Amino acid sequence: MESMQKRLLTAAIGVPLAIGVFVLSEFFHWITYGLISVLSLFMIFELLSAKKLHRNLKFLAPCALYAVLQPILIVTRLGLFPTYIFALLIFFIMIVFNSEITYGDAAFALLGTIVIVWGLTSILIVPCALKGYYSFYFVTGIGIPWFADAGAYFTGVYLGKHKLCPRVSPKKTVEGFLGGLLAGTVSAVAIGFVYSFIYQGASFNYWLLLLCGISCSLVSVLGDLSFSLIKRSCGIKDYGSVFPGHGGFLDRFDSVIFAAPIILFVSLCAPIFTIQIS
Repeated sequence: MESMQKRLLTAAIGVPLAIGVFVLSEFFHWITYGLISVLSLFMIFELLSAKKLHRNLKFLAPCALYAVLQPILIVTRLGLFPTYIFALLIFFIMIVFNSEITYGDAAFALLGTIVIVWGLTSILIVPCALKGYYSFYFVTGIGIPWFADAGAYFTGVYLGKHKLCPRVSPKKTVEGFLGGLLAGTVSAVAIGFVYSFIYQGASFNYWLLLLCGISCSLVSVLGDLSFSLIKRSCGIKDYGSVFPGHGGFLDRFDSVIFAAPIILFVSLCAPIFTIQIS
């Protein structure tokens, strides 16, 4: 019960702040780039801290620099170039300092950093191409997995009986999984309905939103379990303590990292919405 109270208090403070950021991002696009860069930076620090690698400047410096620059440079002609340079740099560091840096640590830092940064950066790619509509992709990329997570949590608390994956995450249940799937799917359609009033002349493809809701809800569970497994292997309970009842940034955004690219993939195949200009 205490954990639930902390979660509700965090949501009561965080949701209005998130809405404010979403609204501002529609008018000031640089806020979106900056926010993704800052989130990436914090999450990379938490990931490296899980294995005490944040104390090694040889890892921390290139990972932090890449986390900040890639979301900003994705909108330029450089595109994938920072990822290529980052990978080369990590392998160069591993070779030069082979006596003190293991391949396992280098692989952990390289793969984890790229997955986190690209998972979040995917939110920016479609609105950059469309030259607008930032808040919609921000809300869908972050909102759907969050609603799925909330649905899974509350369903699991009140109805959960059958364990989903007890060795990785003992508290997750099959009932919670189904509740999260329903909540995430409904939220996708609801977001489209709300934005049909915000974007004048917008026509939403609710079948695609339904597909996004189902896919993001399913993949978000994989993200949650994957980063839970990393926590267990590193012997920690949470990646941080920034959000009471939730943990750190990585605890809160682990599902987003895996789910947000789904919105990008669907949008590349067919437009989720079209704007009729009168």
